[in-house]
Amino acid sequence: MALPLMSRGRRAAEELRERLIDAWARSDKIFAIVGSGQTLHQPIVWRHPFIFYIGHLPAFSWNQICGGILQWSSVNAYYDDLFCRGIDPDVDTGECHWHPEVPEDWPSLGDTLEYRDKVRRALLESTIALGYSRSNDLLAQGGRVFELILEHEFMHQETLLYMMQQMAPGDKIRPHDLPRYSFGRATRAESIRIPAGKARLGAHFEDLSFGWDNEFSEVTVDVESFAMDSLPVTNGAFFEFLYAGGYDEPRYWRPEDWRWRQLERKQSPTCWLEQEGSWWYKAMFDLLPLEQVASWPVSVSLAEARAYAAWRGKRLPTESEYHRAAFYGPEGVESIYPWGEAGPTPRHGNFDFTAWSPQPVGSHPAGASRWGVQELVGNGWELIDTPFAPLPGFTPYMTTYPDYSKDFFDGKHFVVKGASWATDAGLVRSSFRNWYQAHYPYVFAKFRCVTD
Repeated sequence: MALPLMSRGRRAAEELRERLIDAWARSDKIFAIVGSGQTLHQPIVWRHPFIFYIGHLPAFSWNQICGGILQWSSVNAYYDDLFCRGIDPDVDTGECHWHPEVPEDWPSLGDTLEYRDKVRRALLESTIALGYSRSNDLLAQGGRVFELILEHEFMHQETLLYMMQQMAPGDKIRPHDLPRYSFGRATRAESIRIPAGKARLGAHFEDLSFGWDNEFSEVTVDVESFAMDSLPVTNGAFFEFLYAGGYDEPRYWRPEDWRWRQLERKQSPTCWLEQEGSWWYKAMFDLLPLEQVASWPVSVSLAEARAYAAWRGKRLPTESEYHRAAFYGPEGVESIYPWGEAGPTPRHGNFDFTAWSPQPVGSHPAGASRWGVQELVGNGWELIDTPFAPLPGFTPYMTTYPDYSKDFFDGKHFVVKGASWATDAGLVRSSFRNWYQAHYPYVFAKFRCVTD
């Protein structure tokens, strides 16, 4: 027997409230890692201190739903604006576009938490109120705006964690329930030939319950034949590049990448550390011998990945090549995920916080694509050598967030695909596009090489 319409609405609102509460609980768990005494700490110069993010997550949600679509009176209009949007840095010039202006003194932690809690209570009320809204906004239809704020929360959880990884281990409070590290040998990589064929990028708006503006609209492209490494590059393999003098040889670097390397005096991946002749890996909570994590995927900037690929006489994949390798197979039929139609689970890859660190490459053979390419989703975002640009038919349809993507169509930002260990499973969909600057080295990202 079908539920009455009113009962279905209440049940949907209850389920939505549970999802919001679960997302907030994870955010609170992550903020607890730095403790109350570190909220003004700024471990990455291109990011605000942690106090900003404590206020930003509720402010963003308020501005989208309560203040945006529902037009409710603000609980704190100054905080709505102060915390509305973060930094848009140019890592090459050192310039930052601040919006709004950074205050001389950030609000206290107590005042920020009070604001957060008021907004959270209002958001729980809005799960019912939005159903009675007469708004014609596309975000108000089908609860899209709630998916927007949830995915925004998920993405910032990952941002917070890669910021925290830059802190000294002693400055962080380790959660008591973390899984153990996984060590061991890496599976041997092989080059897999992907024949020429079609690849679909993006999606039709009506086919997704929610998607960001840069995911629309759909386009199908022809992809030439190429060969892709079955596994990402490991720390051990990348150390060979470093040991061979790759960081000091300009012929492996693009001119703009070489200028950045010289300016930053870059000599190794950001999460590596050399002490008294020994190399160490800065995990989230521990310093580990680099040789112990030699089988983990290396995490570098796009610039460093390009140089390594050139050293091997290869290159990085394009966005269309990634899609061809991930979502197609010898039979030519597209699948929802690399492994097929089944939804993402821990057996398919290292994502959704099943581990709080990378794992040895090849640990999830069940997640391989039908060509046999592994880890196209999970264990680190895939660096893609395609500038972040609009798909045909792009429209900034999110009226409360029209600048989400278009501010970054500047030729300096590049697409990343897939997922890392800190990526929520809700973001694992073929059309999802993330992006970073080529010289931004902090992301939980990996890469693999291809040849024509």
